[in-house]
Amino acid sequence: MKFAPIVNPDVCKPAPKAVQVDLRKTFLFITALWVVALLVSAVLLKCGFHVINAIILCSSGVAIGLLMLTWEHFDRWDYRRLGAS
Repeated sequence: MKFAPIVNPDVCKPAPKAVQVDLRKTFLFITALWVVALLVSAVLLKCGFHVINAIILCSSGVAIGLLMLTWEHFDRWDYRRLGAS
């Protein structure tokens, strides 16, 4: 174990640059899965099954997915704005 970076911080290697990750594809995919689950739950409800809790859960998943897509849009907008300066 090397103690030089602890004793003398100037010896530390520089931290790597942060990698920009595109989360839109991930959020879209997961939100699409929630929409499919919501549609399946709606069909089961129409067939007479008691799936109200599942519909509430799937609706919440879709809403959170849409909120995360909105957050990613504005976060990406900040990256573009800060990169232009």
